[in-house]
Formats: sequence, C-alpha cells, structure tokens
Amino acid sequence: MGEERAQESLDELVAALPDGVVTTDPSAIEKYRFDWSKDPDAGTPLAVVRAESAEQVQAAVRWAAKHRVPVVPRGAGSGLSGGSSAVDGGIVLSLERMREIRIDAACQVAVVEPGAFNIEVKQAAAKEGLWYPPDPSSYEICSIGGNVATNAGGLCCVKYGVTTDYVLGMDVVLADGTLITLGGKRIKDVAGLSLLKLFVGSEGTLGIVTSATLRLVPAPLPAATLVASFDSVGDAADAVVAVRRALRPSMMELMDNASINAVEDHTQMGLDRSAGALLIAQSDAPGAACSEEIEAVRSCCERAGATEVFVTEDADEGEMFVAARRVAFPAIEARGTLMLEDVGAPIPVLPELLAAVAKIAEEHGLEIPVVAHAGDGNTHPIIVYDAADPESEKRARAAFDDIMQVAIALGGTISGEHGVGRTKKGALPDQLGEDVMALSRRIKDALDPDGILNPGAVL
Repeated sequence: MGEERAQESLDELVAALPDGVVTTDPSAIEKYRFDWSKDPDAGTPLAVVRAESAEQVQAAVRWAAKHRVPVVPRGAGSGLSGGSSAVDGGIVLSLERMREIRIDAACQVAVVEPGAFNIEVKQAAAKEGLWYPPDPSSYEICSIGGNVATNAGGLCCVKYGVTTDYVLGMDVVLADGTLITLGGKRIKDVAGLSLLKLFVGSEGTLGIVTSATLRLVPAPLPAATLVASFDSVGDAADAVVAVRRALRPSMMELMDNASINAVEDHTQMGLDRSAGALLIAQSDAPGAACSEEIEAVRSCCERAGATEVFVTEDADEGEMFVAARRVAFPAIEARGTLMLEDVGAPIPVLPELLAAVAKIAEEHGLEIPVVAHAGDGNTHPIIVYDAADPESEKRARAAFDDIMQVAIALGGTISGEHGVGRTKKGALPDQLGEDVMALSRRIKDALDPDGILNPGAVL
C-alpha cells in the first residue's frame, strides 16, 4: 500500500471509530509491538486500535478486510511465544479496554470480555462462592482473551484441566467482520460441529474473541501443601512419575536448583539453596482424603529419594511456597535475556526430558533453569543468554531448537500452554506432520482466505 493511499485508508478507519480508539502516535505504537517474548522480528504497525466493544472490533476488521491489511489481535501482551508481535504495515487490535465481567451464579458461569485479567475473573467468582480454575503463573497480569487464544494452563491443570475445559461459549469476529456466537451457558451441547474448540488455542489466526462464557465451579476446600527436597532433578521427576501412576493432586510443581537460587536471589523466600530440586504438591480433597492423599505423595517422594519432606495444612504457609514458584520467571529474567520454552511430554518420560534439557545446556554452555507443571508433564526450560553477545545468542537459539526436537522425539509437544506464535512455528511441522499441517492450512484458508488475521503466527 503506497504512503498516500495508506494515509487515506487510515483516515477512513479513524472516521469509523470514536475519538481515541485509533492511535498512530509512534511512541504509543512502540508499546504494542512486542509481547513478553520480545520477538526481535516484530514489525511496526500502521496504527493501534484500542477497541471498546465488539462493534468496534467488527468495524476495524471490516476496514482491514476491505484494504487487505494484516490484523494482529492483542490482549495484555504477556504472551511468551511472539503470538501478538506486530506486523509491518498492519494494525494491532488491542482488546485491553474490553474488561466487563458478569457472573451468573445460578448457571455457574462468567461472561467475560477479552481484556479482563484472569485474577479479576477469579475475584468476581469468589464473591459468589465460585472459582475459575485455570491458573497461569501470570494470572495477575494475563487476560482472558489471551488465555483463550493460547489455551493457557497453569499450576492446577494436573487436576482441573486447562482453559478449553472451561470455555462453554464465545463471541468471535471472523475475518470478514461477521460476529458469530458459539455455545452459551449450557453445560451440555453437542449440536453441530465442535467449532468452539476450533477457536480456543487458535492464537487469533481464525477469529477474534470478543466475549467468552466460562464455566465456574464451587470454591475449592483449603489445601494441604507438601514440599519435598531432592538431590537431583532426576529423583524429583521419578517421584512425579510414581505419584501420577495412582494419584492426581491439585498441584504438582517442580523447581530445579538454578530456579531455586534465582528466586532466592530475587525475593529471598527461604528456599533451600542446596537442593537439587523441589517438588511443591497440594491436595484439596475433602476431609480425611486430603491427609491420605498428601501422605501417599510423601511416600512416593521418600521412595524416590527425597532428602526432606515438609507438610503443612496452613493455607498461608502453603501459599508462600506457591508464590516462590510463581515468581520464577521474573526472578530468572534478572540473570540475563531469556528464551522461554514450554515443552511437554507424557508423564512416564518426564525424567528423560529433564535429563535431555540438562545435557543440551551443557553442550551449548548455557544456563537453562527449569520449572515445571510436573504433574501434567509440562516443563519450562528457560534459556538465559547475553543479548549483547552474538555468539551467546546463536548458542541459545540452537539450544531452543534442540529442546523442541527432544520433546517431539519423546512423543511430546513443542508447546503445552504458551502457544506456537512466531517463535515456534518452524518446529510445528516436525510435530504435526505434513497431512495435519495441510489440513490446518485448509481450515485457515477457509476462515481467512486473504490471510489478514495474525499473519506469520502458528502456520
């Protein structure tokens, strides 16, 4: 699009929306170019549209479809895979101003606009004695729209599942500006194709979510917390495998020695710096079953070689350990520039995956701390490198690719919850294969024939 024509079309967009919704100010635009992955290939958009309603989203998308301008949907910008990296010559469609939350306690659902934070949904539900379980570590700063777009997970997924398990309905703006409604407040609904599931996790490549109807559940009972120390990550992983053969605790998180020490350097939580690994497990089972489950977890840990096991039924004390796990990402970021992985594997091969990550770190001469939602096999190897050193960055990129290939070789996945975005799309064909990639592209072409929705992401 020529410069004069681009300005004319932008004037049309500005005129179609209320004052202040569209910005072309370079200093404002700069804030919308990157997500938390800081994708170095992010482009510079023509404008940012900060929509305040579904109708404004429709207007922006219709304009983009008319002029074949790329549209990159964006929530809170907390993504970790470059899924909302801006595109040169496109627009960023920010949903941050769409924050409404409506709780229907009788139906046990929340009807939520995409800009609302995960924590805000939890707080609104809690006022009605209800709970929204999906629990990303970034729950205080990540948006529901982003959670739906990436099918986000979190710390309690081992027992309660991920975002898709709680999406009962949604409103979606398609690539031509059509607004469709899928599902609703019904718990059971098998009428027609399962299109709802198609859009969850599609990372803004098939449509833009303007509202989500989320399943709520009764508030959980107070949890008992177990913290087990191990001499090695391998021993901790063996304990996870043993626990998951028979049990499904409400949380089972792993921290290796490097992540433990990063957290202590950053926040001083009182963790054992000498431990090779920590497991943090919780049970929210009712009554005596809670103690029985925690004792069963203790037994598995001790048989796997735990050097110390601590158990508390004090909720505040337990939350201190959970908080230490949540702060791992920002704590490790203080050590250098990060490349963030979220590879997963079947539970029985978790020890092999973690051993392979350690070997890759050694081979490339890098520090790769690991935290994990160990109970569901989802690991977060966090590659630390010096961005000012081209050789360090080269080794980091090689390690990033190697970790994904190891996960695939073990029958795992290149992304358990962060999404593919732009940083992982090169490895996606290796996991899915040619036939599934071709089918995925056919779906994309059918719903977005001009390819304007989040081009360059995923496929």
